[in-house]
Amino acid sequence: MTDEPPLLRPYTLTRGRTRPTGPDFDLVTIVRALPASHVTGLPPEQLRILRACQSPASVADIASDVGLSLNVVRVLLGDLRELRLIAARPPATVAQLPEERILREVIQGLHAL
Repeated sequence: MTDEPPLLRPYTLTRGRTRPTGPDFDLVTIVRALPASHVTGLPPEQLRILRACQSPASVADIASDVGLSLNVVRVLLGDLRELRLIAARPPATVAQLPEERILREVIQGLHAL
């Protein structure tokens, strides 16, 4: 006999939902737990997710850490976001390169020094 809890179907964990409430979570969305004085009444899966994102972590890393599928984690993260227990930010994007004209002016300015 093992000490592992019984396996729950993803449908049960998400109450039949397949999408999170609010904006979707990308694989590399960074999630972190917000300070909360006392969290009660959450299912064990959501508590594991909160522990996994005590320090900022990507959605993919959280899913891996808690051993749940990405879709289930996304739905549960949506619930935690609604409860204001987590904050999520999209991944950093690469800034668009400046126009060639601006780069040439910078080079000319450097040469003038």
